[in-house]
Amino acid sequence: MIQFIVRRLIASIPVLLGVVIIVFILVRVIPGDPCTAMLGEKANAERCAEFNARIGLSQPIPVQLGIYLKQVFTLDLGTSTMFGRPVTDLLAQRLPTTIELTFYALLFAIVVGMSLGILSASRRNSAVDVGSMMVANLGVSIPVFVLGLVLAYLFAVVLKGTPIALPGVAAGRLSPGFRFESIAVAWGMKDLAGPPRAVLDFISNMYTINGLVTLQFGLLFDALRHMILPAVALGTIPMAIIARMTRSSLLEVMGLDYVRTARAKGLRGRVVLFRHGLRNAMLPVVTVIGLSIGGLLSGAVLTETIFGLSGVGLTITQAITSRDYAVVQGFALFVALVYVVVNLLTDISYGYLDPRVRPS
Repeated sequence: MIQFIVRRLIASIPVLLGVVIIVFILVRVIPGDPCTAMLGEKANAERCAEFNARIGLSQPIPVQLGIYLKQVFTLDLGTSTMFGRPVTDLLAQRLPTTIELTFYALLFAIVVGMSLGILSASRRNSAVDVGSMMVANLGVSIPVFVLGLVLAYLFAVVLKGTPIALPGVAAGRLSPGFRFESIAVAWGMKDLAGPPRAVLDFISNMYTINGLVTLQFGLLFDALRHMILPAVALGTIPMAIIARMTRSSLLEVMGLDYVRTARAKGLRGRVVLFRHGLRNAMLPVVTVIGLSIGGLLSGAVLTETIFGLSGVGLTITQAITSRDYAVVQGFALFVALVYVVVNLLTDISYGYLDPRVRPS
C-alpha cells in the first residue's frame, strides 16, 4: 500500500506541473490585461509600462514562466495585484468558507443521493422508483446558478413570514452585526502566536466548527442557516448523479449469484440489501463521490457569487475580472491538488471496500 501511494504521488507531479503551465498560458491569452483592469481610465502607456515592470509582466513569457515555476517549487504563489497580499494568505483566509460549503454540499449529496438510489433499487419499477429518478433527473438538469437564484427568491422572498422561510440568509455567511469569538480567544489563548495561532484562526473561520468547539451555539445555528441554501444549490447535481449511480450499481449487484444464495438461505431482505448488496455496489459510487469533490470546488465559483460568500470561488471570479494572474494561477493549482489527493484517497478506499482490487 505504501509503495502504491508513493508511486501515485510521484506520478502526480507531472500532472500538477502541466496544470501550472496550461493555466499560466491560458490566463495570458484571454482578452484584456491587468493594467487596464486595475487602473481603468487612468491606464496609459507610461503607467502600464511602470505597472507591468513592477509586477514582472514586462519580461518575456518564457522568463515569466521560469520565475513562476521557481516560486511554486518554493511554495510561493506570488502576490495578488488586486488585494496586494500574498496568494497563500488569501487561500488561508478564503479557503475555510469553501471547505464548509463543499462539506455540507457533499453531505447533502451523499445522504439524499444514496437514500434515493437505495429506495429506487429496492422498489424497482414502482411509483417510488419513478418518482425518485424524476427528482434525480430534474436535479442534474438545473444549472447551479438558476437553482441558487430560485432558492434565494423562494425562501427569502416568497415564503417570507412563514415557518420555513429563511429571511436574511440569502447572502453572506452570518447575519448582519453578528458577533462571535475566535477559538483562540474563547479558549484563553489570545496571546498565542506563530503556526499554532494560524491553525486556530484558520479553523475559527469555519464558523460551524468554531461554534461547535467553543460552545457558541448561536454562532453554530446562524452559520448553519446561512449554509442551507448554498449547500442545496451546489449539491443538487452531484446528488442526482449519486442517486442514479447507486440505483444502477445496486440493481446489478442484486442480480448476482451470491445475493440469490443469501436470499435462498432465508436472510431478510434488508440484511441482503445492506450487508451483501450495498457494500459491493459502492465502488462506482465512491468513484462518483470522489470526482464530485473537485466538481463542488469548481461549482462553488457560481454558488459563492450568488450567495455572497467570501470563499475561493468568489475570489477567483474577482481575480478573473481584474486579470489578477497570480490569484487565478494559485487557486487553479490548489483545485488541481485537491483532485489529485481525492483520487488517491478514492483508490485507497477501493481496497477496503473490495479486497480483490486492493493495491499491492
